[in-house]
Amino acid sequence: MPVTDLLERNHKLYGEETALVELNPMVKDTKKTTWKEYDLVQATSSKPYRREITWSVFDEKANRVANMLIERGIKKGDRVAILMFNCLEWLPIYFGILKTGAIAVPFNFRFDAKEIKYCADLAQVHILFFGQEFIGRIESIQEGLSRGRLLIYVGDGCPTFAESYRELVADCSSQPPLVLLEEDDDAAIYFSSGTTGFPKAILHNHESLMQAAQMEQKHHLTDRNDTFLCIPPLYHTGAKFHWMGSLCAGSKAVLLTGTTPEIILDAVSKEKCTIVWLLVPWAQDILEALDSGRLKLSDYELAKWRLMHIGAQPVPPSLIKHWKEYFPDHLYDTNYGLSESTGPGCVHLGVENIHKVGAIGVPGYRWKLKIVDVDGKVVTQGEVGELCVKGPGLMTCYYNDPKATDEVLKDGWLYTGDMAMQDEDGFCFLVDRKKDVIVSGGENIYPVQIENFLAGFGKVKDVAVIGLPDRRLGEITGAIIEIKEGMECSEEEIAEFCKGLPRYKRPKKVIFAQVPRNATGKIEKPALRKKYGAEHLVAQQNQG
Repeated sequence: MPVTDLLERNHKLYGEETALVELNPMVKDTKKTTWKEYDLVQATSSKPYRREITWSVFDEKANRVANMLIERGIKKGDRVAILMFNCLEWLPIYFGILKTGAIAVPFNFRFDAKEIKYCADLAQVHILFFGQEFIGRIESIQEGLSRGRLLIYVGDGCPTFAESYRELVADCSSQPPLVLLEEDDDAAIYFSSGTTGFPKAILHNHESLMQAAQMEQKHHLTDRNDTFLCIPPLYHTGAKFHWMGSLCAGSKAVLLTGTTPEIILDAVSKEKCTIVWLLVPWAQDILEALDSGRLKLSDYELAKWRLMHIGAQPVPPSLIKHWKEYFPDHLYDTNYGLSESTGPGCVHLGVENIHKVGAIGVPGYRWKLKIVDVDGKVVTQGEVGELCVKGPGLMTCYYNDPKATDEVLKDGWLYTGDMAMQDEDGFCFLVDRKKDVIVSGGENIYPVQIENFLAGFGKVKDVAVIGLPDRRLGEITGAIIEIKEGMECSEEEIAEFCKGLPRYKRPKKVIFAQVPRNATGKIEKPALRKKYGAEHLVAQQNQG
């Protein structure tokens, strides 16, 4: 059945119960007319900004969005994008899109203006919902972006080049639209990227989304008494599909803005959260705050917190051991997945397998895995090969890219590009990534984009960007730069030039050295990672 049926069921069964809470501890509840004013409020206020909606209101808002879109000509198979920070409007808009039979297309809010335009064209988007945080980016490309597209603004003070979400939905019916949906209907497009750095549009159907919801509920035993704390952005498959466990169970979720240890523990305490999904840096920050005495567990009411799970990056076993010293009664899970597999969970550790921390785990609910050699043959247990997964959450395809689809989908198996091995108990361990994507703090960073940018600096002869191990972020971006003969260059010059990149893409470490290439002209990144990764790790250990 389509995933929208779960929302309609919750409306009928649990209509007056809280579905979603939006919590921003740094912003007071006030009318805001400009983004500059919002910044001022955020910087000066300590009064929490909190809103909530029930399941009935959630569903009715989604229906209003759906009926508005249908009035605007949206039909099955059309693409409608969302570019917003987490807020109470996000999920009703998403489900409103799904209810029309259209395809929801969440955009990464880190996209710059050119990336927004590129992805809108790639997915052939008809309508774009955007929040006030993105006015500047949208305005800079709106002439090209708005050709044949409707721009809908969600917030106060609608810009002249867009239409107001509030005005558009105000008089629309709150009754379900008369659109028949099937589980094999297309539902959502998420963006990913390989080593080329160019995003791919990953198409999923309703069966994929339903699989994610049911799997998350089953893996973490989510029931109606649980409250899920959602901190990562909802455009991310991890956040979205972990939340869908709450959708499946009909239980409350809290959308939290802020990642400091104080903000997280305060939200868990006041909202009586039971399940919290963290990234490694956030867990490390909490532990460091507790170790230093800056935070005391006795200051918070955390008795209901039963499960902490981590995904999106490798998890050091020492971190979980340390975590259990403070939270001995917590269940723990780690989740592996890709956007092509409807996000996390196609492989997971399992709450009963904490003795295997360090492994990504075993096949998730209704999933299978195998590890193969370069010829596609299953390797002997204990040998390293490419991890492949198969299950009902697999993507349909890369949208309008059959060549790229055929490269990774073979006989119903997704070839992940990750190198792994399986131990004698059947637990899977990641060994290395076949792809060169850097995962820093749970975010994917694509080396080729940074390499191409740095190659534009006049003193650079050659450049290679790799991930260097980092205790807090998992990896940081390292740039090995070969300077043109007869020239001199400093790290300060590179840092100044890199101000043209988004902050999260700027190299955290610069190494001036020769860039090795093989006979076919490819950069020998494994050798670079081996040499500089080991050196960086030793330097970190010496520092702390």
